[in-house]
Amino acid sequence: MTGPSQPAPAPGWYPDPDGSPGFVRWWDGSGWSDVTTPAGPGVDVQWSPVLAPPRSPELLTSDPWPEPVGPRRRSPWVVPLLALVVIGSVVVGLLVSRGGSRPTAAEPSPASSLPAFPSSPALPSFPPGTVRIVDAAAGISYPYLGEGWKEWAFGPQVETTQTAGEYFTTQEHTPDQGSFIAQVTSGPLSEGYGWSGKASLQSTVTSVADLVRLAYYPSPNERRVMRDEASTVDGHAAHLYEFQLSWHVAGYDSTGERAALLLIDVGRPTPALLYVSIPNTHAELYGIIDRLIRSVHVI
Repeated sequence: MTGPSQPAPAPGWYPDPDGSPGFVRWWDGSGWSDVTTPAGPGVDVQWSPVLAPPRSPELLTSDPWPEPVGPRRRSPWVVPLLALVVIGSVVVGLLVSRGGSRPTAAEPSPASSLPAFPSSPALPSFPPGTVRIVDAAAGISYPYLGEGWKEWAFGPQVETTQTAGEYFTTQEHTPDQGSFIAQVTSGPLSEGYGWSGKASLQSTVTSVADLVRLAYYPSPNERRVMRDEASTVDGHAAHLYEFQLSWHVAGYDSTGERAALLLIDVGRPTPALLYVSIPNTHAELYGIIDRLIRSVHVI
């Protein structure tokens, strides 16, 4: 005879069934997400014998983001760039695409001639054992988020002269013949946002946020600012601007996204920009934003 069937476990973070030490995977109540995240503070790890046998607790409590040992979006969908603030202020119409990140990017292209990057590039992968992404061009490093996150493959974006980082695709096909992604990207800030030193951190990052809202997201959309605050990164002045966007546009799986821009005066002529964006189809990953920001280092 057969025993009674067990109900499906509740949605939540569970030990990675693929056995990746120190990582957990999101279970949505009926299936596994293709994205893992390091276990640690802020991640409520659950257990279920229905899904996988529990692993040793020490694998889930070790620090998955160790200190760096040496130097190391949002969506690639093509949209009209509605506004680009330049010194001298001009409005430029162009097609751009947004996506993941590479440690070594191609030479920056002028904003007026940025290519429309393909929505499905060849997917590079980080070397085995990678725990941090070191963006030497920007002068910062931050955690690699693990399996499911791909190395940036779309070239520089309009907000940075070079772009490095990671991403994963959340919707393969959007109404504009592109795709939608979650991303963690970085690079030296492009010209034209009003940067004139640390006193301009807040105004500069606000200008960048205004641009990416117009360039990379479905419209019309509404913005709710969550944090607009000065901070420091390894003793360097910085400013964090975090916001929630919402929209209702046919053809998109997501109806909103949480994004954070961290601008850091790294002691170079150009500040470093970290850009994190997570669509609400993967809202369980919102906690990554704080964990990333706390783990950024100046190199």
